[in-house]
Amino acid sequence: MKTIKILLEEKEMPTQWYNILPDLPKPLPPPIHPATGQPVGPQDLAPIFPMELIKQEVSSERWIEIPEEIQDVYKLWRPTPLYRAYRLEKALDTPAKIYYKYEGVSPAGSHKPNTAVAQAYYNKKEGVQRLTTETGAGQWGSALAFACKVFDLKCTVYMVKVSYQQKPYRRIMMESWGAEVFASPTTQTRAGQKILEQDPNSPGSLGIAISEAIEDAVSREDTKYSLGSVLNHVLLHQTIVGLEVKKQFEKIGEYPDILIGCVGGGSNFGGFSYPFVKDKLSGERKNTRIIAVEPTACPSLTKGIYTYDFGDTAGTTPLLKMYTLGSNFIPPPIHAGGLRYHGDAPTLCLLVDEKVIEARAYPQKAIFEAALQFARTEGIVPAPEPAHAIRCVIDEALQCKASGEAKVIAFNLCGHGHFDLAAYDAYLNGKLEDYSYPEEKIKESLAKLPKF
Repeated sequence: MKTIKILLEEKEMPTQWYNILPDLPKPLPPPIHPATGQPVGPQDLAPIFPMELIKQEVSSERWIEIPEEIQDVYKLWRPTPLYRAYRLEKALDTPAKIYYKYEGVSPAGSHKPNTAVAQAYYNKKEGVQRLTTETGAGQWGSALAFACKVFDLKCTVYMVKVSYQQKPYRRIMMESWGAEVFASPTTQTRAGQKILEQDPNSPGSLGIAISEAIEDAVSREDTKYSLGSVLNHVLLHQTIVGLEVKKQFEKIGEYPDILIGCVGGGSNFGGFSYPFVKDKLSGERKNTRIIAVEPTACPSLTKGIYTYDFGDTAGTTPLLKMYTLGSNFIPPPIHAGGLRYHGDAPTLCLLVDEKVIEARAYPQKAIFEAALQFARTEGIVPAPEPAHAIRCVIDEALQCKASGEAKVIAFNLCGHGHFDLAAYDAYLNGKLEDYSYPEEKIKESLAKLPKF
């Protein structure tokens, strides 16, 4: 009998997160204070984050204990299943074995609560009463709204305006958990007002929403800021995904030849792949291919520059060394998926620069074509974000068909697409357009990179 679903018991859930910082091929370039040009210290981050998260951000410990209170919340949906995609394999007529980790079983429908719950817990423990954040497609905002409700915190979400308009059900979900949600840019912050003065019809961007959320947080003593991707502590919390996957593959005596994930800021990709990157860096599994997939509408890894840049549009964050399209970059409104951030996680960018990880970009029509093929074979309607990974999986599986190699391919299905059906409707009715961000627009944005 075929094994379709590989499960772990509650007692097998990892009790530690994996920190990749000690295992990187070279030290991570430090965040820089834009005013002084010096590396950022804990005191610089204290107005924004609780101290425990600041410690995790710079920790040299390879393994960090997951507090029992967090584990108890995780058990609402963790451990999550690993599936063998037999029907997709058959449709592709490939000898490859395709597996996917399904994170859409969480209350918010994605991987995002893995760090939202942890961040809400540490903030609550240090006496914080309210969290602010940004969200693009709404998955992160939903996760933080859920986590804040679990730990009795107030939550304010600045949602990129084009997504606020395209995805009302994500907003309603956040509000159902008690969060207040604003379409960014707003008139409530100086950062938002400045953008609206320049462009009253601005569709918004994650960079703008981050600026608003940080400005809101530092203006109140009872409030801290929470981020859903990019920073080290966020990817750390997400490694519970990859650690579970390793245990699940051990149960069936397999190990992936190729790991694939979508990338916006890097949280789901890093969480899924970093426990395997560890094996690759150690030489234990040096031939494993690890592929990060992004949209051609926001091609930071494939067309950006590896340099220091702000994490937000208003220039309120420390400077991070990453692949960036420039913090003034605004993705096109026709882009239906998330993955809209102008930069990426510094650890991920270092690994791409060191050629440990490959990067690839796809246009959105090809993404939705792959998403429908997956939905019509495996039954799950994927969010547009992991559909980028599915496109790459299909291409790699077809290469295996051509070569006759029975490679093991694994990817992270980091969320379902139940709130993204408007984008599917646009695709099915021929209204979705491909978009490759123009080189001249990228050059225009990169020309405004900070000098220090």
